[in-house]
Amino acid sequence: MSHSNALPRRQALKFLGTPLMLPLGGTALGGLLTACGGGSDDSPPAASFASASFVPMAAPSLAVPADMAKTLVNSTLMVKFSDDSTQGFSLSYAPFFTTGDLVSDGKGGTLLAGGYVDFAGKPIVDATVAGKERQFFSDSPDGTSLLKLDNPTVTGIKGKAVFAVVQFEYTTWAQDGKTDMYGKLPSPIAVLTLDQDQSTGKLSLVKYHNVDTAPAMGLWITCGSSLSPWGTHLSSEEYEPDAFTIASNTMFKAYSQNLFGDATKANPYHYGHLPEVTVNPDGTGTIKKHYCLGRISHELIQVMPDNRTAIMGDDATNGGFFMFVADKEKDLSAGTLYVAKFGTGFSLDTTAAGAAITWIKLGSASSAEIKTLADTLKATDIMDVATTDPADASYTKIWFSGKVQWVRVKAGMDKAAAFLETHRYAALKGGSMAFTKMEGTTVNVKDKVAYSALQNMQSSMVRGNAAWNDAYNITIEKTLNAGGVLAHTLSAGQKDTAGTAINSDWVPSLTKTLLIGEDLAAADALGNLCNADKVAAPDNLKFSEKLRTLFIGEDSGYHVNNFVWAYNVDTKVLSRLVSMPSGAEATGLGVVDDLNGWTYITSNFQHAGDWGAPLHDKVKATLDPLVRANFKDRFGAQVGYLTGAISSISLAKKSV
Repeated sequence: MSHSNALPRRQALKFLGTPLMLPLGGTALGGLLTACGGGSDDSPPAASFASASFVPMAAPSLAVPADMAKTLVNSTLMVKFSDDSTQGFSLSYAPFFTTGDLVSDGKGGTLLAGGYVDFAGKPIVDATVAGKERQFFSDSPDGTSLLKLDNPTVTGIKGKAVFAVVQFEYTTWAQDGKTDMYGKLPSPIAVLTLDQDQSTGKLSLVKYHNVDTAPAMGLWITCGSSLSPWGTHLSSEEYEPDAFTIASNTMFKAYSQNLFGDATKANPYHYGHLPEVTVNPDGTGTIKKHYCLGRISHELIQVMPDNRTAIMGDDATNGGFFMFVADKEKDLSAGTLYVAKFGTGFSLDTTAAGAAITWIKLGSASSAEIKTLADTLKATDIMDVATTDPADASYTKIWFSGKVQWVRVKAGMDKAAAFLETHRYAALKGGSMAFTKMEGTTVNVKDKVAYSALQNMQSSMVRGNAAWNDAYNITIEKTLNAGGVLAHTLSAGQKDTAGTAINSDWVPSLTKTLLIGEDLAAADALGNLCNADKVAAPDNLKFSEKLRTLFIGEDSGYHVNNFVWAYNVDTKVLSRLVSMPSGAEATGLGVVDDLNGWTYITSNFQHAGDWGAPLHDKVKATLDPLVRANFKDRFGAQVGYLTGAISSISLAKKSV
């Protein structure tokens, strides 16, 4: 069959999802072929899916300002079949909702999408504009998981019920446009029930449920997420509040006030952990928080195919690379925590051999025992911390959050320090606490390679910086704002630094640089500070085994519009798929290769029109009114999906 950009609906690809969604014939391939008339006893063998690639889109420009003020998709998916024929599918973007919309609660009522509630489940009201009081709602949807259950019980489903869990990281401003609300509200998290049309793969929202976060003591700045191999949503809490300076933390006091109605009630040790959401057959969800995976700036974790090993990004300055090995499969409530120690050889050269990794055991614990310690201990019960040299050999010099400190653990408090003061303890034990903003993590199962995004490579990674420590073996010679992506070889038979075997076949053992962006010496004509044809500030990462593609979403203060990219790990081709509204960040990236025979890629955006100088100086005047008109005066953000120009697409192909 010759190349074409259109197909009959019967031969559609299956491309729908919650943010980006991509369909490939998986287990449903045979059924699709039958539906297309192929696969019968008297017909020739049908050509099957062989590979996929993307034809990239150009970055938008002020020649068409409207394109810069919306989610723009001008890319094409190219499918190659086993008979060497190809088919192209033009892609487009479709939102589920804009935050602040009224959506069905499935019981005859409505809820505010992304709306904030307190510990008792009551709406938190924005009263910053007299006479226009309204419930706060988020402009920053983030981590999203798409999944199915065997026996759903939600009514009103015409096709098949599937579910999405969507978390909302923060809201930027109160409605007066002046009051900074970052981190001052407890993050909501919702379960969406979606009706999956079995003839097109289209997903339609039929029910929105706010998960009660009280069992998790509320949620703190939920950022990226992942779908566990056993079908739960693994959330995150980044930028854990420093318990040693909590008395002067006005943001945390405001958070406590909004959550509990009491500025002093929230306990910093309850935040910076890993929440897990389980979706119920009726479209509701329950949450529990795991306290034994380290109290770090959790961007997201990636659980390996063994259902036990998790690697973790750490969105911090002087951040580390962490690993958790659970005691039991499909159960993160107890296990052992490790921090990586890098050998020499770290380099931004993508052809370099790379740096070997060894692992320092920080401790073993259950979530329940660490929760008890969190409930009962204060920071000064666990450690002594000095910000000037105490001239006392019992203290150890460390680098913490960009500055030097001296610490010592109090007698009998090593376990508490390991799991509640993880950044300080990991540094004390010799971990390579050198990274800046290690964000998303994901895994390529076939090749046994994991990937980590570094939003930028600054301060603690740069030789001579006040936050840099040569002994960490993570050194670059100058700042790279554009950041990059690391690739980690996963190995069996590894031992920790004490010589004890690590009970996992999925241990990162070598790190190399896969991709890097490019800082510009001077801004380009549009205002970009990094090369617009390369990644800049990669954040969300997800890998599709079917497409052999690493998807990358940007959180950049260096591109005038942030993009979602596709990097084919076999061909090494990087393709721009999506442009987000100017000032917005690409978030919520997720991939499900087979969901009732359809493949979905999710990707949201947040805080459109968040203008920064000098990046947006050349476009702000033109784009600000357009963004305001599109997204609720800049207070709204979207949860949507990438789809085909026709209602769906199938990677199955009928023999002709």
